[in-house]
Amino acid sequence: MTPLKIAAPTWTFLTNHTHILVALSRQPDLRVRDLAEEVGITQRAVQRILAELIDDGVLKAEKHGRRNQYRIDHRKKLRHPLEGKRTVGELLHVLT
Repeated sequence: MTPLKIAAPTWTFLTNHTHILVALSRQPDLRVRDLAEEVGITQRAVQRILAELIDDGVLKAEKHGRRNQYRIDHRKKLRHPLEGKRTVGELLHVLT
């Protein structure tokens, strides 16, 4: 008897931006390669998302040796009007 294969979901409730933030809230010095593997997206997509989060002020990147250490601004408001009164920190508190 062959094992039953479970199909990967075609969509998720959270965006890849949120997945990146959750991963970095757990381990702020993750490499792009590690983030890509954990989230399940390409390294190029991770780089684009990190740049967007940094440009918007949600993340700050500091160089520590050969690695970046990311700091999340937990006070930053969420961007969509439906949740605009909530902060990144509140979201991460619920998810982590």
